Order: sequence, then structure tokens, then C-alpha cells
Amino acid sequence: MKALFTAAAAFLAATPLAAEGPTPEEAGVIAAADAFFAALRSEDRTALAQQMLPEGMIFVHSRMTPEPPRIDAIPVADHLARWAKGTRKVDEVMRYDTVRVDGDMALVWGPYRFISDGQTSHCGINALSLVKTEGGAWKVANTSFTMERAERCAALGAPKEPR
Repeated sequence: MKALFTAAAAFLAATPLAAEGPTPEEAGVIAAADAFFAALRSEDRTALAQQMLPEGMIFVHSRMTPEPPRIDAIPVADHLARWAKGTRKVDEVMRYDTVRVDGDMALVWGPYRFISDGQTSHCGINALSLVKTEGGAWKVANTSFTMERAERCAALGAPKEPR
């Protein structure tokens, strides 16, 4: 009986605090990440610019082909200019496994699935770096993400396609 009690106590001690719900700071960062993804799926091709800092960077760790893996660095301003001209209907769903906040900087990390014109294009792991602006709003400053073939979605733990 003592062993069972000890095991139960150890389990409870190992349960992450996140299970209690996000702090107000984390909730603000989660809301900003949600707004970022809502802007991605929006038909308003200028909406994404409201959620990102144009001086930021996007790092794409492409693993779409076995060799060689590639890392592309894209200035956010360049991406936003191309994005505004796009016509594809896209969606991206992400599971927020890790949310960290320290003052005016934050990180959201987890697996994602990218859907283009109704089909999964690719999956991977997202790392969104957010900055709290002078007005108090959280904006995505930098993103780094792996980009893997759709067959890898389940192994990466990517969320299911939205219905």
C-alpha cells in the first residue's frame, strides 16, 4: 500500500503545472498564436501582416527530400509581400505543446499540419517567437519550422485536418 501511495504521489508531483491552465501571460500569447493562424486561413491576404513584425525572420528547415536537408532564411517583410499576392486557400493547425513567457518575449512550440487547397501539404514542428510590442500586443517576430512530407504527420504528432 505504501508503494502505491508513493507512486501516486510521484505521479502527481510530475504532473505539469500547465494542466492547471495557462497563466494570464500565457493566455495572451496563446491568443496571439491563435490570431496568427486565423490570419493565415483568412481570405484577407493582408491580415497576416497585422500579426507579424516585418523585421522578423522565418527559418524553414526543409526535410521534404531525404538529402540534403535545407534551411532557408526568409525575411518576414519579403514573405508578407509574396503572401499578399497569393491565391491558395490555406490552413494551418498547431498543437501548443510548450508556451513560455518571460517579460516581453515568448515562445510557442509544437507540431503542426499545413493544408493547401484542402489537402495536407506538409507537417512539422513550429517554434513561434513572439514579442510584446509597445502597445502591449503580442506579435510573431520570428518563426522556425521543420517541413516534412505529409506521410510523417502521425509520427510527428501533428493535429488532424480540421473538418
